[in-house]
Amino acid sequence: MTSTDGLRLLPFRGLRYARERVSSLTAVMSPPYDVVVRPDGVRHLETADPYNIVRLILPHAADPTTRHRQAADTLHRWRSEGVLTQDAEPALYVYEQRAGEVLQRGLIGALRLDGPVLPHEGVIPEVVEDRAALMRAAAANFEPLLLSYRGEGTATGATAVIERVVEGEPLLATTTEDGFAHRLWAVTDPADLTAIDDDLSRRQALIADGHHRWATYQRLYEQLPGATAGSPWASGLVLLVDTARYPLQVRAIHRVLPHLPPAKALADLAGAFRARTLPGELSAALEALEETPGTAFVLAGGPDSFHLLDRPDPGLLDRTIRRDRPEVWRQLDATVLHSVLLDEVWHIPDHPSDIGYLHHTGAAVEQAARHGGTAVLMRATSEETVRQLAEHGVTMPRKSTSFGPKPATGLVLRTLDDHEN
Repeated sequence: MTSTDGLRLLPFRGLRYARERVSSLTAVMSPPYDVVVRPDGVRHLETADPYNIVRLILPHAADPTTRHRQAADTLHRWRSEGVLTQDAEPALYVYEQRAGEVLQRGLIGALRLDGPVLPHEGVIPEVVEDRAALMRAAAANFEPLLLSYRGEGTATGATAVIERVVEGEPLLATTTEDGFAHRLWAVTDPADLTAIDDDLSRRQALIADGHHRWATYQRLYEQLPGATAGSPWASGLVLLVDTARYPLQVRAIHRVLPHLPPAKALADLAGAFRARTLPGELSAALEALEETPGTAFVLAGGPDSFHLLDRPDPGLLDRTIRRDRPEVWRQLDATVLHSVLLDEVWHIPDHPSDIGYLHHTGAAVEQAARHGGTAVLMRATSEETVRQLAEHGVTMPRKSTSFGPKPATGLVLRTLDDHEN
């Protein structure tokens, strides 16, 4: 596919829940698939409503093929029963999330894959393959990934359309368990769509959240025989946010090493880092981590077991961290963790069964304790650092930073099995 100069966000006919067929919109929504804590989070969502979207994004069965077929069959059944219905005409969707002082607004649409989209993390091939098999079987994009771009920070172009549209009556409004209020509007007016297209055609985007889904979109398009730029598979479902107008929240993603007991993790350091026991609770440990200069991590073996690692051995850093990257990359906590601790000190295989990635500190500590393993609690990297590296073509270690608020899953889906989307 030939690259375009700017972003092309295409309208599509959204597939949405019929409110009269479900107990509530909140009960059928879910966090993104990679944020749901398994298996407890899946069970909680499944019991919230028989039509919860988790049955599509995280089906569970004995083998992958059965899981993917199960999701496809479930989607087909829900559409035929009228649980999910398709909007009458193609639209872009204005999406608003609000909680306290946090306000995020953006546009949901089908983004052309040939536009300037900057990744900042690597992906795990097994995860991409699994997501690709699921999307291929279901012929649908179940959840939008989160992309950011830098506009002028003023109410012009796409932002002007967004801020005018939100004055009208939304298609839907609901509040989820995390306290976020969600509202959605459809943009179908040709003049508005043209204004958005003109603005975005001068922009480039950064993948804030959803590297595996973006890689999945690309994989599916490449594998589709005879695919053209006009194919539904030549674009993918995204939420696009102007962070000059609506700054994203940036948080860390923590690691859980289920097969590394805390005592062994500390013993194997052998002077590679300074290790200090932290008294008190999780909140105090995180506060100590934030206040520590230079590279630092908190190791947790349970709710009352915390150690602060800092002051890595300079010689060890020099030997283990690659030199063909900018200095800012070499000093990232995630770089040091993966290059030094995981690869050199602890010899942890880079495999999903050996390294878990969790967004919530409490869940990471709990999961580590359940397995007798170790949680490595991290600090966030700023959006500007991420963007700076991405613009120079430098990717960060995977799961380095979590941007949000993430779009809720279940508000609007996109089908790929017809040409009216």
